Amino acid sequence: MDSLKCPKCQADMVSRDLGRMSVDKCPEGHGVFLSRADLAEMIDAENDFHRDGGGFHTAPLPRITADMTTPPPATPKAPAWVATLFN
Repeated sequence: MDSLKCPKCQADMVSRDLGRMSVDKCPEGHGVFLSRADLAEMIDAENDFHRDGGGFHTAPLPRITADMTTPPPATPKAPAWVATLFN
């Protein structure tokens, strides 16, 4: 099968296998293409990400005392499982 072309810039889309799905991405950042079945698979994976504790959750606030120092910065979490695919 011929590679897909980006509808905006006509560059060859780059195919990437992600588990059981395949995503075609414009190398210039104009977007991605995936089949309807792959979209359903991605939605299921996104829901699993949040159900299994990978999503954002409220953390308890620490008790503030006079001898406290600034805590180290927290490691940023991906806002969604989908965001981890395109790093």
